[in-house]
Amino acid sequence: MNWTGKKILVACYSRSGNTRAIAEMIHAQTGGDLFAIEMSDPYSTNDQECHNRAEREMASKAWPQLAGKIENPDSYDVVFVGYPIWWGTMPPPLFTFFEKYGFAGKTLIPFCTYGGSGPGRSAEDIAELAPRSEVLDVLGIKTSGVKNARDGVSRWLNEMEAVK
Repeated sequence: MNWTGKKILVACYSRSGNTRAIAEMIHAQTGGDLFAIEMSDPYSTNDQECHNRAEREMASKAWPQLAGKIENPDSYDVVFVGYPIWWGTMPPPLFTFFEKYGFAGKTLIPFCTYGGSGPGRSAEDIAELAPRSEVLDVLGIKTSGVKNARDGVSRWLNEMEAVK
C-alpha cells in the first residue's frame, strides 16, 4: 500500500487498557490521529455486571450509544481500529462505531487483543458492517503478550510499509 499523503486514524475501544496500549504503539509509528471509542453510559467496572450487560446487548443487537465523535471522518484514508475480543468478535461499542461511520471507500485495518480465542469472526463482522471498505487482515495479540508486543507491531507495520 502506498501510504504517501494518506490521512490516518487510529481508533480503539479498550476496557482494560491492553488494546489502548497496542493503539498507542501503532499511533507512535504511523502518526495520524488517535481516537478513543467510548460509551455514553460506560460498562460497570464490576466484571460480572459488564459481562451481563454486554451479553444482553449482543443477544438483542441493542448497541450502546457512543460518547464523542470523530471530527471530519470523511477526511481519513486509513483507519486502524482496535478492540478486545468478546464472545468471538468485537464488543458491542464497535458495532455502534461501524454503523455510525461506515467508512465507505476507506482502508480498515483491524487489530485486537484476546485472552485465548484469537480474532474470531471480528474481521468478517467488520466487512459486513462496512461493505464498501477494504478490510485488511486483523492483527491479533494475546493479552499476555501485550507488554512485549512492540517488536511484533513494528514488523506488522513495516510489512505494510505503514511506518512514518
